[in-house]
Amino acid sequence: MERGLLEVKVMGVVIDPKASNPVVILVDLAGEKALPIWIGVFEAEAISRGIEDVVTLRPMTHDLMKQILDTFKVTLKRVVIYDIKDNTFYANLYLNVDGDEVVVDSRPSDAIALAVRTRSPIFITGPVLEATKSLGMIAQRFLEEKDELKEIIEKMKPEDFGEYKM
Repeated sequence: MERGLLEVKVMGVVIDPKASNPVVILVDLAGEKALPIWIGVFEAEAISRGIEDVVTLRPMTHDLMKQILDTFKVTLKRVVIYDIKDNTFYANLYLNVDGDEVVVDSRPSDAIALAVRTRSPIFITGPVLEATKSLGMIAQRFLEEKDELKEIIEKMKPEDFGEYKM
């Protein structure tokens, strides 16, 4: 595994009150740093469903991806959010295919949605941490408002995502 990786977990998905866009909050395991990533409503719902282990009548896209991995005995070893350019994050899936490591490009939101379903670790690289720190995105305020955020997350329902239903 690469050096300089910081393991994070999904704290939850909240709605940015200013832009009314969903934001996934990643927090390091020590609870000292939080990284917000603005995502789409469908991806937010996919991540939320994965966190809550919601089962749908028919498999949604990320559930289907997990079923394909399971069927072919491929494991998701980790997700790495490795770069940010022009406020766009980049991620890779690290898969174990018959003992070989295969790296697949992914949008971070899709990678996170799959990682929560497979219980795979999520990492950010040092360069992403530094770039987001300089952009003011490493949000101490999210951690300071942790109780308020937890309350928002706990009260969220699918209809909170507005007209975008799945």
